[in-house]
Amino acid sequence: MTDQDLDRSYSALCESLAIVGEEKAQLFLSMVCLSLMARCERAEDVLPLIVNVQAQCAAEAGGGA
Repeated sequence: MTDQDLDRSYSALCESLAIVGEEKAQLFLSMVCLSLMARCERAEDVLPLIVNVQAQCAAEAGGGA
C-alpha cells in the first residue's frame, strides 16, 4: 500500500467512525477488523498484529510512547 493509499484509507476510516458515532465505534471497528482478518490466509499473519497492538495500548495506558 502506498502512503497515499494508506492516507486515503485512514481518512475513510476516520470519516466512517464520525458517521457511526461513539456509541457504535467499537462495533464498527470490530467488524472492520474481522473483515480484514478474513482476507488473511493464516492466523500466523494476524496474531502478531494483535499482540503488537495490545502492547501499544498497554504502553499508552501506562504513559509510555
